[in-house]
Amino acid sequence: MNHVVDLTNFVKRPIRPFDIVDRTRNTNPNGDSIDFTNYYMTLNGKPFFGVSGEFHFSRMDESRWDDELAKCAAGGVNVIANYVFWNHHEEIEGQWDFTGSKNLRRFTELCAKHGMYMILRMGPFDHGEVRNGGVPDWVYGKDYEARSLDAGWLAEVRELYTKIHEQVDGLLFDQGGPIIGAQLDNEYMHSSAPWEMTTGISDEWVPGGSDGIAYLEALRGIAHEVGIDVPFYTATGWGGAPVPDDVLPLWGGYAYRPWLFYAHGGDHPVTDEYLYRDFHSNDCPRGDEFDPSYQPEDKPYACCEMGGGMTNSYNYRFVLPMKSVDAMTNIKMASGCNFLGYYMYHGGTNPTGHGVYLNEGQVPKKSYDYQAGLGEYGQVRESYGRMKTLHYFGSTFAERFVPMDVVVPADQAGIKPTDREPLRYCVRTDGRSGFVFVNNFQDHDEMTAKHDETIEIALADGSHVTFDGIGLAPEENCVLPFNMDLDGVTLTAATVQPITAITLPGAARRTFVFLRPDGMDRAWMRFADGTVIDVDGEADFQKFTVGSGSGASVDVVVLSRAKADRLTVIDGEALVFAPGAAYRNGDEIRVESSDGDIRVETYPAGYLASGNGETDVMDGESPLGSLTVSVPSVHVEPKVEQLSDKRYAITLPEGFMDGDHVKDALLQVRYMGDIGWMFANAELLSDNFCNGDVWEIGMKENAARVRAAGNRLVFVITPLKKGVNVNVDSPMAARMEHADEQIAALESVGVKPVYEVAFRKA
Repeated sequence: MNHVVDLTNFVKRPIRPFDIVDRTRNTNPNGDSIDFTNYYMTLNGKPFFGVSGEFHFSRMDESRWDDELAKCAAGGVNVIANYVFWNHHEEIEGQWDFTGSKNLRRFTELCAKHGMYMILRMGPFDHGEVRNGGVPDWVYGKDYEARSLDAGWLAEVRELYTKIHEQVDGLLFDQGGPIIGAQLDNEYMHSSAPWEMTTGISDEWVPGGSDGIAYLEALRGIAHEVGIDVPFYTATGWGGAPVPDDVLPLWGGYAYRPWLFYAHGGDHPVTDEYLYRDFHSNDCPRGDEFDPSYQPEDKPYACCEMGGGMTNSYNYRFVLPMKSVDAMTNIKMASGCNFLGYYMYHGGTNPTGHGVYLNEGQVPKKSYDYQAGLGEYGQVRESYGRMKTLHYFGSTFAERFVPMDVVVPADQAGIKPTDREPLRYCVRTDGRSGFVFVNNFQDHDEMTAKHDETIEIALADGSHVTFDGIGLAPEENCVLPFNMDLDGVTLTAATVQPITAITLPGAARRTFVFLRPDGMDRAWMRFADGTVIDVDGEADFQKFTVGSGSGASVDVVVLSRAKADRLTVIDGEALVFAPGAAYRNGDEIRVESSDGDIRVETYPAGYLASGNGETDVMDGESPLGSLTVSVPSVHVEPKVEQLSDKRYAITLPEGFMDGDHVKDALLQVRYMGDIGWMFANAELLSDNFCNGDVWEIGMKENAARVRAAGNRLVFVITPLKKGVNVNVDSPMAARMEHADEQIAALESVGVKPVYEVAFRKA
């Protein structure tokens, strides 16, 4: 099918300053400065493409922070967003705790170590599926109303902010630290959380607030008073939430919505999250998810809560389609977002409080895995690699990409979420060059494979660019360039997706890296001098050299989608392909994998050396170097004993964490039932709402507890029940539940080792 994009009357919207930064705080001691236009954030006056990933430090054992933050940075994240959950630090009034996994200062220092900025989401109300939204239980009994302008409440906020400042003093941006922004409260006047102490009885809620902008201004005033002076402040914008004019409104998008089922059942509807819109246009269609109180062209469209995953709630359980995540990234970038924000980017585990679990009742008591790109124990999911290719693209080409306008083609206006056949596409352009975004994913539905699609773009200067032979597999998305300058060589159009550009050690020119989308009917690259490259539809790695006809030349690498998803860029000079995660930490390039033989490939060849000095070498005619490090395979066989119809003992052998290069051991459980509970010495390690997927529990932070229990775990299944009734006819107020059928069965238990090998530059 033919599609036409008419840019002949294209007029670039004006880019102008957006005055939200504190001019006394937006420059650090190195002279780096932060600012904003109405389109994007700038760093040292240049367009900056932000990739913010939510990572809750107090939901992870501190022993994991360093490597997990390194994995975030390797994934293209350049900003860490994190809640400071008040009740994690002052669960008991007057007793503050910023030690261990609650050490905000240490976590912030590690963000700086790995070259990432931070946005501090400091409450006092956060939500985040935490008990009372992060507000301590003891606040319920006070003589003031939470989230109000009452002097008593504001005094509590001042104490909280003072303690936060003590943790981050010296780490604010103007002090040379990574903290560039801070959020004031969360979803004020839009969302709340149950007072968990009343849940199941009166079901009371933490107040949602009613004081409007005055409340947020009061919080900002307190932040200034105690010394939390950052370049800019943020607030969530959805749901009609109030946002001061000089605060950055942040948006999001969730296609999997457990809250729809908190009060009732039914089927999850398809959503409009995978349709292209121009969120930077004053004419953008408004809805529940985007209804700003300002003209969209006046402020950047930036996000803090794109669905980087989604937790299972008790009444809504599902296995997240991992391709849903980068499909949303594609949609947001095409629709005007120059500052991505994922919730969550990294999963975690809730700490246990003093006699209570510090969670919200609709979600598991401990697990907050969130099915995120990086799981609660550091598991590397498919979405991690797929997101990475888009992050690299946005950051590498930020100066040309982020100022580009959004053009939603006319034939997109009538597409509904339930339409499976039409091609969904959108353009970011300056009128002459740009990128065509294509999406073939829809939540809660199945798209058809696309074939023989053609997109013709009529440019402002009267010329035309044609993309023919477009195809796309179901659930796939892509970004296709036109009139893209490759350092003096013009790529007129291509049906392969740009990822990044690197400068090989000692090279005089850059190498541009592309990927071939799955299902592309014909992959090709056409250059202004008439050169045409037909890309092999089967090859994983291809290299070409292209000249401009006027002396300029560049090297081009094209990867298969599968190869690109295993890619990590090291220091802007090399490509490393690894089976799990590859990331830099200090002088080492570390690779995590569950494979006993860890094989890495590099471009250029000879880039990495193993611990014994062996370097990667070229394999036959391939330009890639490869190096395999064999680690002794570890086999851990749990012993299972059934104690009753729903209770089991799982005993791990001695040395279950031993072995060269063993970094972790994931206990893998498959079962049938309602809820799974895993205990050691009666202490709950993890819980799970059964959704049919494998349940993984990391042993690294739990090993000491398990050993103290004699390596014996107790696994309890809350059964699925059918035909339930409660007999209340007996005397003395006795009650007993009866069910016609109960389903509870342990299907399998295994242990998957996670190995780690360290390399260095050769």
